[in-house]
Amino acid sequence: MGHHVIKMPDIGEGIAEVELITWKVEVGGPVAEDQVVAEVMTDKAMVEIPSPVAGTVVSLGGKPGQMMAVGSELIRLEVEGAGNASAASAPAAAAPAEPVAAPKAVATAAAPAAAVEAAPAAAPVKATAASAPAPAAMQDARGAVTNGVLNAGEAPLASPAVRRRAWDLGIELRYVPATGPGGRILQADLDAYAAAGGKAQPVGGSAGGSSYARRTGEQQVPIMGLRRKIAQKMQQSWSTIPHITYVEEIDVTEVEALRAKLNERWAKERGKLTLLPLLARAVVLAARDFPQMNARFDDQANIVTRYEGVQLGIATQSEVGLSVPVVAHAESLDLWQTATEIARLANAVRVGKATREELSGSTITISSLGAVGGVVSTPIINHPEVAIVGVNRIIERPMFREGQVVARKLMNLSSSFDHRIVDGMDAAEFVQAIRTRLETPALLFVE
Repeated sequence: MGHHVIKMPDIGEGIAEVELITWKVEVGGPVAEDQVVAEVMTDKAMVEIPSPVAGTVVSLGGKPGQMMAVGSELIRLEVEGAGNASAASAPAAAAPAEPVAAPKAVATAAAPAAAVEAAPAAAPVKATAASAPAPAAMQDARGAVTNGVLNAGEAPLASPAVRRRAWDLGIELRYVPATGPGGRILQADLDAYAAAGGKAQPVGGSAGGSSYARRTGEQQVPIMGLRRKIAQKMQQSWSTIPHITYVEEIDVTEVEALRAKLNERWAKERGKLTLLPLLARAVVLAARDFPQMNARFDDQANIVTRYEGVQLGIATQSEVGLSVPVVAHAESLDLWQTATEIARLANAVRVGKATREELSGSTITISSLGAVGGVVSTPIINHPEVAIVGVNRIIERPMFREGQVVARKLMNLSSSFDHRIVDGMDAAEFVQAIRTRLETPALLFVE
């Protein structure tokens, strides 16, 4: 028998280190050839690390949430034959992978990772998704568990659904004996605790009234994976770029009427249109008149690169955070092709199947929260781009038109620009060019 070491592979794009998200194996467990042993997060995507050999896990090289340098020891296997490493070089102690939970939360950004010299890959990698598992809660961060009940001051481990139900029942989670993996409280644990008469008493000690029960529980959620990357990206964009935000009201009555007619005529054959592909078309055309908006700024080299093709980023929310998939060469797509591509990319992000190529290279971004988009927003630029167009919700309001009060559908565009590169007048004129095309939608089809 010998030892085979799988090192953190060189994933490319100059990446020096990655974040370990989750283990798919445990110490002492078997591993098949080509089996995924771990998932790691790069700046852009989740990557699966498969094993090139079959064997038994001897040790794991890190804990979820830890940054690991390319070329460092990821996992050590005991294999048939000589292997590629000596047993003498094995770690002194092999700790099992720690159980993970899946609470949802946000927090502050972590510091950027330091560069480390890259080493050759030891195994192939599979880029699979832009999303990461929900943040992990480590058992050693929670402390010891006595008879399934947490010691004082320790955070209970439970899913959001369990926490919500405990709140409704007036149950203090830290007193509930846990039977789930790694001390996790399950729905069945709540049932057993409530059946045993363990409901918390309301403030003042009176019976009933659980809605007013005192709550003292806490939850500490490590920020890792995509959530950490989002935090770092937002911090970089906000601290690096001097933003200017320009808000303009758009009368979308006519373009909405056009959209309704197009859907009535073509929805069954070509798919239903939302406002977003029409807005995308307006942005593409306006960028031809204002090429400085469809650009990326290398602030280290002090070079702005302007692009003829529009790689249109569409900010997309998923359960694990915000991603920006890219509609490649949006200038070459008609309305239905744009709508189809936006829908495809959004679905890929939400199910965790967007590739690194689909999540990089945007030259200008649209950010839309749909019907809940508020009336004004201050979108943060997707660094290193220089412009982002924010879409707010449509509101029907009375307006004066030719001396008459009429109902019109109005929507604000809240757009931000890198003030190092874009002057205020240019920003305003760019938004006005978008406005003109949306308020006179025939112009969307004029080259």
